[in-house]
Amino acid sequence: MSAQNSVIEEIREQQKKAFATMTPKEKLAYFWDYYKVHTIVAIIVVVFAIGLVNSYRSYKPTAFYAVLLNADTYGDNAAAANAWNEDFMEYAGIDPDTCQVNIDTSIAISAGGGDQYEIANRQKMAAMMHAGDIHAIVADTETFESYARLEYFYDLTDVFTEEELTPYADLLYYTDGAAFDEETGDTLEEMEAAQEAVYNKVIDHSDPSCMEKPVAVGIRIPQAGNRLGESGYYDYIFENDYTFQGYPSEIVIGIPLSVENPELVLQFLAYLEVGNA
Repeated sequence: MSAQNSVIEEIREQQKKAFATMTPKEKLAYFWDYYKVHTIVAIIVVVFAIGLVNSYRSYKPTAFYAVLLNADTYGDNAAAANAWNEDFMEYAGIDPDTCQVNIDTSIAISAGGGDQYEIANRQKMAAMMHAGDIHAIVADTETFESYARLEYFYDLTDVFTEEELTPYADLLYYTDGAAFDEETGDTLEEMEAAQEAVYNKVIDHSDPSCMEKPVAVGIRIPQAGNRLGESGYYDYIFENDYTFQGYPSEIVIGIPLSVENPELVLQFLAYLEVGNA
């Protein structure tokens, strides 16, 4: 046995003898002085492990995620949408024990540009749509059209039968596919001029006959007889008589191209109609 090991053993023996004569209070103080760091680290590890396990146990995949863009510019009014989460799960037959529903009213985006907050929201939206996490986007006409021109939405006639779309035949929202290839310019001034030219066009998005290549990318949601109207969402559009491209602004819902189960969107539309529950 080396001299160093002998010294260590001797120290341990002395510690044992001292510990044996201590009162419970002194033992606790001794333990804390010598093992404080080890104890704190152990507690942190245990708490982290418990949190990780609980998070794993409580995680539920999202069966349906709808974003209500610019739903309420007057303040926080998420109470109605939060109540819809559970109601729609029951209406659509989604198992609450295995999945969740999220109807998000927290995102505000203007049709063009915006501050750092809007830029972050746009990036978040783009990432979620790319991943297929957003099943439906509801927005005012101007904001909706800005996404439609980027070819973000399904042509509804490609994913639904004529029979499925019959209840919404008079509510289809069209964008002109010919506009997808229009030049927007390379400089900021050219892009702003192109955006202004789009805004100044007079287009009836309910009339495909006025377009060169009409694409049914959305369904217009009436304010009357609808949960959106009853909740006060998008009231500012109608109270302030907003217009876009020569016509009164409306509320429109579309389905991002990355969505694999678009049928749920039609169920959501039916659910929004007052009287359905």
